[in-house]
Amino acid sequence: MQGVFIDTHAHLSLLPQGSLPREAGISRLFQGGFGGIIDIGTEAEDLSGRLKTFARFDRIRFSAGIWPSKESITERERLIPRLEQHIIAAPPDRLIAIGECGLDRHHNQQATGADLAGERELLELQLDIAQRHQLPIIIHSRQSAEETRDILSRYPKVHGVIHCFSYGIPEARNFLQLGYYLSFAGTLTYKNAQGLREALQFVPLDRLLLETDAPYLAPHPFRGKPAEPGMIAETYQLAAALRQISLETLQAALVKNVSALFGTRF
Repeated sequence: MQGVFIDTHAHLSLLPQGSLPREAGISRLFQGGFGGIIDIGTEAEDLSGRLKTFARFDRIRFSAGIWPSKESITERERLIPRLEQHIIAAPPDRLIAIGECGLDRHHNQQATGADLAGERELLELQLDIAQRHQLPIIIHSRQSAEETRDILSRYPKVHGVIHCFSYGIPEARNFLQLGYYLSFAGTLTYKNAQGLREALQFVPLDRLLLETDAPYLAPHPFRGKPAEPGMIAETYQLAAALRQISLETLQAALVKNVSALFGTRF
């Protein structure tokens, strides 16, 4: 029997409402045999709304975290307690991770009056939450590989995934040595992504995940359109070809990886 697709990182509440309403589109995807989706948080207060909208789908799980926007960095001391309150109140079988959180030096280093120390502290505070609640963490790292690695190395009891991995083999090796999984998005399919494709071939199969980051980063041939979870089939097919394994072998491995990291099965 053909295996299933799992999208380990999507922002479902940001999907556009097209000719087919968002919830109806998700329902149709699951009726077609889609395996599961992890709906990702980016703001301290967004979890309750996402649960209300999507928890009726039994193949959706959730994370809760604060993305390092300028506003979130400035308000971190107020927002972190609110985030933790929502985490404590959430159904433990549906909330499976902290994040996404991390460092984005592409945006923040170029911003006027950027508080880079505050950005680090916002990440560290969420690593503290992950450690206390014994949950994996979903890390956003852009143009900050070395600094991200240094921070994560100070939390050896916390494990997680580097989502939308955007570096090469040396950085992949460093994150793998810390025990992290690496997740590749639709950028893997882009023509200029040879370094990413080499990194995907380097990562051990038991530490690999795939995602859409929907509605961002739609894979080829959908590039330029809003991504949606069903498009992950393109990324799976390329990843299987690059690793010279069958699609079914890749699907089975990623089901195991999701269970091992997040402690859940869809």
